[in-house]
Amino acid sequence: MDAQGRGRAGDIDPADQWVFNPNTGNYELRLDPSAAQPSPPPQRRPARSRSESRAESRAEGRSRTESRAEARAASRTGAPPEEGTRRRRSVPPQRSRRAAPPASRRRPKSGRKRALHWTGGALALILVGCSAGGVYLYQRLNGNISKIDVGDAGSGKATSDGPVNILVIGTDVRTGKGNEGYGDSGSVGHADTTFLFHVSEDRSNATALSIPRDLITDIPDCPTKQPDGSTKIIPGTPQTRFNNSLGQEGRDPGCTMRTVKELTGLSVDHFMMADFNAVKTLSSAVGGVDVCLAKDINDPDSHLRLSAGNHTLEGEQALAFVRTRHSVGNGGDLSRIEIQQQFLSSMIRKMKSGGTLTNPGKLLDLATAATKALTVDTGIGSIDKLRQLAQDVGKVDPKHVSFATVPVIDNPAERVKATVVLNEQPARQLFSMISSDTSLTEAKKQQAAKEQAKLKGPKADPSNVRVEVLNGGGPFGAAQETVDWLQNTEGVLKSSNGGNATGPEQKTTTLTYAPNQADQARALAAMMGMPASALKPGTEDAGPMVPMTLTLGADFRGAGTPLTAPTKAPKEVQKVNADQQVCAK
Repeated sequence: MDAQGRGRAGDIDPADQWVFNPNTGNYELRLDPSAAQPSPPPQRRPARSRSESRAESRAEGRSRTESRAEARAASRTGAPPEEGTRRRRSVPPQRSRRAAPPASRRRPKSGRKRALHWTGGALALILVGCSAGGVYLYQRLNGNISKIDVGDAGSGKATSDGPVNILVIGTDVRTGKGNEGYGDSGSVGHADTTFLFHVSEDRSNATALSIPRDLITDIPDCPTKQPDGSTKIIPGTPQTRFNNSLGQEGRDPGCTMRTVKELTGLSVDHFMMADFNAVKTLSSAVGGVDVCLAKDINDPDSHLRLSAGNHTLEGEQALAFVRTRHSVGNGGDLSRIEIQQQFLSSMIRKMKSGGTLTNPGKLLDLATAATKALTVDTGIGSIDKLRQLAQDVGKVDPKHVSFATVPVIDNPAERVKATVVLNEQPARQLFSMISSDTSLTEAKKQQAAKEQAKLKGPKADPSNVRVEVLNGGGPFGAAQETVDWLQNTEGVLKSSNGGNATGPEQKTTTLTYAPNQADQARALAAMMGMPASALKPGTEDAGPMVPMTLTLGADFRGAGTPLTAPTKAPKEVQKVNADQQVCAK
């Protein structure tokens, strides 16, 4: 790390680097401690009396003492010292800086304010490693992070103006100290535990969608970067376990990202991956994770032995908890997912309420553990980019984070039930909710009520609805198809085809209208099954012959097909809210 990143360059005290130059009015870096420094031209002073000279000597003595005190204070903060600080060691090239205000005019920050400033850009984004894990980002741990180039499988952008999808992968690879005894030591690892962490466009809520490892799905062809820089296409595999999307046949996390997109229809921006060590080191770094058990557990496979009640777990015991499945629920992988969601929710609460965010020591311990356990795509493969991502998605309150599991049923093709398949209808509804940023919590209750008010009120007769239809992202010919449907089926004779919309492709369909066209907008929204969020009212009334503008987006599936996503999760969706403690059964 350089002197600016850590406050020091090697063992160089920052206070020794800066000296005030009275000729330029700037603080300057002294480059060579042994070289003579240029002195300003001598200035002739008027003769002084003996008493004046003694007073001046005493003042200069006090000034030197104050300068040394200021230099020591600057060394603690990394700031340039006040005038008079002596140089001692060689430093990086000079940077011009404005002179700092006098020490008497600067107000020192309290320790708490310094800590809040220090942690202000961090994100408590928990990872699930093999079974669970976590990461808290801090801006000086770049060298710990491992990176994988996944090509165009991700967006490559550290931040986004729209919704963000991060694939959190826990691999069951047995590498690392203390993990040899878990069996299958030669395995290259699978996508053993996978969450799609979706953050809404307005950053008001997030959903962590668990994907069962034994879900039967199609793995698409996967372009994979090789060590020599070339790209190898790994052929896809139809109807196979989801966990084979990583490690097997040389597949990298980019293959898992592509598989998730194929399964859910949701594009994945980035991935974060961790192994067994993540849950051990991170649970210890936060001071243990609180869990609750509704019954005693004695699982010989995961080596977990706990009595009913509340416990604080870390290290090996925390790993055993998130790996257990035979002693909870129905003993299957879906029950283990519930355990992992409960553990992860508790870790989020612990990080938010346990003083981690304002305690520099705790935060640094957590950051060190997290970055050593973390592998990410090159799009976010630095602390700076991770910090940008943290600032962007770290605004979500834990009480508005929901954990849900993809709805599945037992595989009907198997006599002995070992795998699962999508429960199509509720699964597609859930994917649609996530795609449309519909929260699984109460985060948007008031906002939704305000939006829904747009749809309440009188509706114009279809013959009085005037609208121009543009294609901004729908299939070829979608605008004309819609006009034909409106005129021939719905009686909207004053509809017209405006051709293609200008600008980039529009993800969602929108209806722009003037305040005095609200009754027309409500009527058209009801015909097309448009959500309230698609209605974009203007501020000025329109003339009687001016049409509304309907712009079809990528969500348009055909004239007559409703655009509205469900507003409530299907009853088949298993979900947990991050702010609630649930006892494992």
